[in-house]
Amino acid sequence: MFFDELTPFMQELVKQPVAFVGGFAAGLLRLDLSQDPVKSWLNDQGGVSVGDDDNTPPPSDGPTKISID
Repeated sequence: MFFDELTPFMQELVKQPVAFVGGFAAGLLRLDLSQDPVKSWLNDQGGVSVGDDDNTPPPSDGPTKISID
């Protein structure tokens, strides 16, 4: 029962132990993967670039007023 819930974590740990432990440590330390030095280290390691998504909308200044006819 409890073992079934831990199975996905164990599978990922066995597949890529260094990446799993690094991601787990980053989560525990609440590191932001889109800021340096973590971002530059990930890029140097050949990892997926984080935070360079051009499809994100720009931040808004607040609520937008609309009128409904």
